[in-house]
Amino acid sequence: MVKPTKQIIRPYGDRRDDGVVQLSFTLPVPLSEKAKEAAAQFVKKMGFSDVKVAAAERAADNYTFFIVYARSGMYIDYAEIDVPEVVIKKMGFDDLNTFIQEKVARRIVVFGACTGTDTHTVGIDAILNMKGYAGDYGLERYPWFEAYNLGSQVPNDDLIAKAMAKNADAILVSQVVTQRDVHKDNSRQFIEAAKAKGIHGKTILLLGGPRVDHKLALELGFDAGFGPGTKPSDVANFIVHALLKKMGREDPNAHYQGEPK
Repeated sequence: MVKPTKQIIRPYGDRRDDGVVQLSFTLPVPLSEKAKEAAAQFVKKMGFSDVKVAAAERAADNYTFFIVYARSGMYIDYAEIDVPEVVIKKMGFDDLNTFIQEKVARRIVVFGACTGTDTHTVGIDAILNMKGYAGDYGLERYPWFEAYNLGSQVPNDDLIAKAMAKNADAILVSQVVTQRDVHKDNSRQFIEAAKAKGIHGKTILLLGGPRVDHKLALELGFDAGFGPGTKPSDVANFIVHALLKKMGREDPNAHYQGEPK
């Protein structure tokens, strides 16, 4: 096996490879010159050099928010990084609908919700609602999708039960709140419930949210993960290709879970 050529990369600030980074954090001290010095010393103890406190603002009583510029001597070999990705041959709205009609020959049933105590629906609405996101139609707009958006604060068991009642092909779980890794804990609980109900490995299970990526989703037991910037058509295309794969009619142009193109 031929070893890949090294691709050394460093942070870019003012010029290539200068190692300059921007850090932001809060310290539990009131805003003052002493507080700024504390922020600078904190960053230096992290191993950074050429430290500059660019901004300091009162965040609350006895709390100060800082933005700091500093230089790092660290680098990484980009060629050595191997991360699973969702890679598919993407089709447009009309072509995908025609493709579903010809290859699946029925409407694809999809359920989605923001589960647990999470009250945020921005993400799941962007994917499922008819208007979609950034000019990209949501799944409700697709004639060959039957999409159900259950909204927020939906218990995992309720989402699974309603999806099973309609023989759903895919379930989308949205997790926005990330404090103390709530999104991970609730996602694990969803997977445990899916396994208990016997749909894990049968129904396509997707995870989305601001701190979600494909790698995390796979680690938690989902079929795919979608993070910030995901468009409805990205999810729609993945579901179609993943469903065909489960049906034994896999598209040779589709790739899953970081498989090579």
